Amino acid sequence: MTPLLDVQDVVRTFGAVRAVDGASFAVEERSITGLIGPNGAGKSTLFATIAGSLKPDSGRIVFAGARIDGRAAYRVARAGVVRTYQAARVLTRMTVLDNLLLASTGHPGERLTGVLLRPRAASAHERRTLERAHEMLALVRLEAHTHEYAGTLSGGQRKLLDLARVLMLEPSLVLFDEPMAGVSPALRVELLEHILAVRRDRKITFLIVEHDLDFVMQAADRVVVMNEGRVIVVGTPEEARTNEEVVDAYLGKAH
Repeated sequence: MTPLLDVQDVVRTFGAVRAVDGASFAVEERSITGLIGPNGAGKSTLFATIAGSLKPDSGRIVFAGARIDGRAAYRVARAGVVRTYQAARVLTRMTVLDNLLLASTGHPGERLTGVLLRPRAASAHERRTLERAHEMLALVRLEAHTHEYAGTLSGGQRKLLDLARVLMLEPSLVLFDEPMAGVSPALRVELLEHILAVRRDRKITFLIVEHDLDFVMQAADRVVVMNEGRVIVVGTPEEARTNEEVVDAYLGKAH
């Protein structure tokens, strides 16, 4: 089976530093893949390179059968690869609902000619977008906060809003950057449930960078482990947990 995402020998340097050093791995469709490693392993750089924020020096990144390496970030997103950030990027002075409505794309009214020449299409799109926004808020259980300002949400609730906003773009692959960072223990369980439900019900694939190894071991089907810019292990969570190279990377060779 052809993977949804295929990262092939990707290199990204900053001066003399090889932040990503020939990384290769694949992400299967409708899977949850964890990307882990100690600080400085190159995870964030590789993440940004897949998302189009950085261009690789060499290598290939293939998504849904087409190369996306070197494409601008907005073109990668349009292809179906959408990322979140470690700090949820919500618009705090807008309502929760408006944060989702603003994320919608392809509105006929984005241009004046669309409003003037296709008013029915613009109105129909608005209705569909509003329905989808309410659907996404129900999915992440934020409907009680629909008309509240996003700035009043907790850190964990902002992560849920960020996930809902990404889903408004109808992606095929979500690059989720440290979803557990700053999230309370109670919301951690809820966020994990939402990710599993979205994968199951929406058939969306996840590639997740996360430092919380317990979360990764619970959520991921496969785990990619990086160290010093290189991919050192690709396998099941149990294989990664018991691999000596992984243990050495996290604890040092004198563990």
